[in-house]
Amino acid sequence: MSEKIKNIFYLRELPDYKVDEAYEDVRGWVVKDAGNRSIGKVEGLLVNKKEEKVVYLDVKVDQSVIEEGHKTFDVPADNGVHGFMNKDGDDHLIIPIGMARLNIKDREVQTNQIDYLTFAKASRFSSGTAIMPEYELKVYHNYLGRNTGSEKIRMDDDFYKRLEFANSLRRRDL
Repeated sequence: MSEKIKNIFYLRELPDYKVDEAYEDVRGWVVKDAGNRSIGKVEGLLVNKKEEKVVYLDVKVDQSVIEEGHKTFDVPADNGVHGFMNKDGDDHLIIPIGMARLNIKDREVQTNQIDYLTFAKASRFSSGTAIMPEYELKVYHNYLGRNTGSEKIRMDDDFYKRLEFANSLRRRDL
């Protein structure tokens, strides 16, 4: 699979697609990290057309996470050159759907595997930006960590078959 091919589409770009009634539409829900801290709100759902399923949540990040990210990369020059990777206006990030759990009662999405600092260090993008495969891999490696063997994972036909992309938004009462 070419690294330049767009795999992911915003649900709003696909007029013939909708959230199946067996699944929660979590747009507008608060997203919490492993420590139960708010990191933002789900603004959109990202679909892989080939797999015909939602594979990511598009999250508008809270300002506090952005500020924490600036602190994370604010390293003195004598410790090496570290350019900050996110630009002004980059206030969205993606979360693989299988890394999210629902708290239907409180209308929250919980990410028990990802902590606040990991979100703060994540590469972000501006709203509406096309999600390209290289960005997906970068985020995937950030969330799983380099010491887990994730650095060997590549974009291939089985990428979205991983546990991290198993749809976790199914309503439990159906």
